[in-house]
Amino acid sequence: MGAQIHSYLMSEDARGQANFYIESLGGKIQFLTTFGETPGTPEAMKDKVMHLALTVAGMNTLMISDSFEPVSYNRSISLALTYDDESEARKAYAHLSEGGESKYPFALQPWGAYYGEVVDKFGVTWMITKQ
Repeated sequence: MGAQIHSYLMSEDARGQANFYIESLGGKIQFLTTFGETPGTPEAMKDKVMHLALTVAGMNTLMISDSFEPVSYNRSISLALTYDDESEARKAYAHLSEGGESKYPFALQPWGAYYGEVVDKFGVTWMITKQ
């Protein structure tokens, strides 16, 4: 029996974060459920995202939910994207850098691959590689 692992991000703005990733990496929202779809949800929570799944950068699934607590990311977990095409990798790096912080410029590395690392404007660390 096998299992799949998916990235699931808690967010202070799940819709905005999802749209940023769609604009930056290409993709679309597969489905979105709000807390308002659950009976008995307080009015203030009804528009909050309970579960949002999107595909980005091809067929990669990323899931996001609104959090009711402050969100803080740390650099011990990163999302890694590996591209076959250098121009696509550069474009992803540039888009994800908008409003964020470039940790390592996207450049040819001593091991022969192109690599760059960015913390996006939501605090998520992305490692972009072109093999």
